[in-house]
Amino acid sequence: MTDDSTDPRFAGLPGRPGKIVAIHLSYASRADQRGRRPAHPSYFFKPSSSVAPSGGTVERPPGTELLAFEGEIALVIGTTARRVPLDRAWDHVAWVTAANDLGLYDLRANDKGSNVRSKGGDGFTPVGPDLVDARAVVPDALRLRTWVNGELRQEDTTAGLLFTLPQVVADLSQHLTLEPGDVILTGTPAGSSVVVPGDVVEVEVDAPDAPGAPTSGLLVTTVTQGERAFDGELGSLPAVDDVQRAEAWGVEPAPARFRLTAELRDKLARAPVAGLSAQLRKRGLNTVTVDGVRPTHPDAKLVGTARTLRFVPGREDLFARHGGGYNAQKRAFDTVDEGEVIVIEARGEAGSGTFGDILALRAHARGAAGIVTDGGVRDHAAVAAVGIPVWSAGAHPAVLGRLHVPWDVDVAVACGGTTVEPGDVVVGDGDGVVVIPPALVEEVVDAALAQEEEDGWIAEQVAAGHPLDGLFPLDAQWRARFDAWRENR
Repeated sequence: MTDDSTDPRFAGLPGRPGKIVAIHLSYASRADQRGRRPAHPSYFFKPSSSVAPSGGTVERPPGTELLAFEGEIALVIGTTARRVPLDRAWDHVAWVTAANDLGLYDLRANDKGSNVRSKGGDGFTPVGPDLVDARAVVPDALRLRTWVNGELRQEDTTAGLLFTLPQVVADLSQHLTLEPGDVILTGTPAGSSVVVPGDVVEVEVDAPDAPGAPTSGLLVTTVTQGERAFDGELGSLPAVDDVQRAEAWGVEPAPARFRLTAELRDKLARAPVAGLSAQLRKRGLNTVTVDGVRPTHPDAKLVGTARTLRFVPGREDLFARHGGGYNAQKRAFDTVDEGEVIVIEARGEAGSGTFGDILALRAHARGAAGIVTDGGVRDHAAVAAVGIPVWSAGAHPAVLGRLHVPWDVDVAVACGGTTVEPGDVVVGDGDGVVVIPPALVEEVVDAALAQEEEDGWIAEQVAAGHPLDGLFPLDAQWRARFDAWRENR
């Protein structure tokens, strides 16, 4: 271990570490968020030059957007460990502290798992501020918490690890020699996400059930905007795609949602919304219409399953944190699947747009069945020209941030006075929009089409001059005549 006791970068450690070894996926919550559980731990190195103390800053380079925090538990090796057994591995850990394994996802793809550039930058490994004696804690009873701007974003314990802390030490020691002062970053739980200049990230590791509840204290890092961009003539420039954005923001795989068969979709396309609404009412469901919305094209028909997007009331500080970058609105439009309807909760606030022509084009390109919002639409004529079915509260020129903060996706939302869950069936026509629970859709659409056939026959009788009495609704005599017609047609 090099003696760097006077270097402020290493104030949270005994000195400059010879090596920093980090694990890719270790918490069950994070692995499930990524949609994969590794059978064994895998690792990468970070340079010691990336270490920073509590109270420091980290730069987000110009031309990048996906700087993500990862609160982690750091282990500091106290005695040399080489091929140590599992039951003695913890004896080689001297201290425990907090770390933030910052990463720049804009550079991740070209690193191909090594993370040299994406996680090796100066200031990308804040550690500290205090060291907790490893003898004073139980390795499976540590707690990790991370806050961004005072809001708790991560909380998990080492009981949620896929691989125990002693296992990680023992495993690494069979491949390489762990030396005094080496640091092991033991992975991050779910909740890691993107931070932007001005954000303050705080990480704490503690043992709340141990005597004296020892703690690392708060490891504080402020994100700043860098001024010097990367030189493309020297190496590859930052680049992002939907996969990197989703993983950086911590987007969980969309839950399994109900899918319409081609036969059901065809039936729903032929069924009027008024008829579907009537059949739902017969089954005790009255609050199933999205009120206050009208179609961009009066003759449009909408059939699909709901993909939900929720806005909360506008607040300047919240919009600064949630409105920029790859926010919930962009994620919804970027990940909508073919045949899905984006349903937006805007609380009936029509005094700003909830999307515009660019997002409409994106949804159309993804094969979305349509968009329903109880808020306004910007670029109304351009949206109409895209051709995707849209139901909204009307046109409005103001941007989203005037009234709304994009908050989350794939949750139950309130749109136009009714609750819409992801996977609900959404049908729209000139009369409005109705929401059908998936469990009832086949029964309801069959009944609606049968009623439509009956109503069509009644209309023919009325047009032929028959009075309504006994015909609408059908009495026994007229019912018999209708049944005979249906059998012989």
